[in-house]
Amino acid sequence: MNLTNYFLVAMPTMEDPNFKHSVIYVCEHNDEGAMGIIINQPIEISIVDMLDQINIERTQPLIDPISIEAPVLNGGPVAEDRGFVLHTIQADYSSSTTITPQLAVTTSLDILAQLGTHQAPQQFIVALGYAGWDVGQLEQELANNNWLTIEADSDIIFSTPIDQRWQQALAKLGITPANLSSDIGHA
Repeated sequence: MNLTNYFLVAMPTMEDPNFKHSVIYVCEHNDEGAMGIIINQPIEISIVDMLDQINIERTQPLIDPISIEAPVLNGGPVAEDRGFVLHTIQADYSSSTTITPQLAVTTSLDILAQLGTHQAPQQFIVALGYAGWDVGQLEQELANNNWLTIEADSDIIFSTPIDQRWQQALAKLGITPANLSSDIGHA
C-alpha cells in the first residue's frame, strides 16, 4: 500500500485533537513510514504576516498580494517551527520534493521570497509543521478505522475554502459525516 498523493480524512470519532476533522495530504509513504501536511487547520497568522516576521526579502516586485493574504496552516504536530509549501510545480527550488508531475513540497526559504511575485507557483499553501508516522503506524491507524483514504484532489487543496475541505473530501467519497459509523467491520 502506498498512499502518496492521497488524502487521509479523519473519521468523526477521531479523538486526537491534533487531527479532529482533519484532511491530510500524504506527501510520502514508503517502507520507512509516512509524512503528510494537514490542509484544513488555519492558524492565527497570514502568509504575508509570517513573511514579515521572518524578514523575507523579495527580489521581485509583489504583483499578487491577495495570494499571500491566506492563512498559514497548521501542517501537523511534528516540527511546528518548520515551514512547508505545498505547490503546483513551476520552478525548481533548492529543497523541493516532487510528489506528482503537478505537485511538490518545498521547505527552502527561496520559495518564500517568490510568493506573491510573478515567479510564485500558480497555486500554493503554506504550513508550519507536518504529520508523521513511523513504520506500520499509519497502517495500524487505518486498521483501527481512524482514517478514510481517497486519492488527492488539487481542487480541494487549493480551491476549496479551508473550512469546507473535510466535508468536500467526504463528499468526494460519496458520504456525509452523518453516514459514518465508528464501528469497525471485518468480513
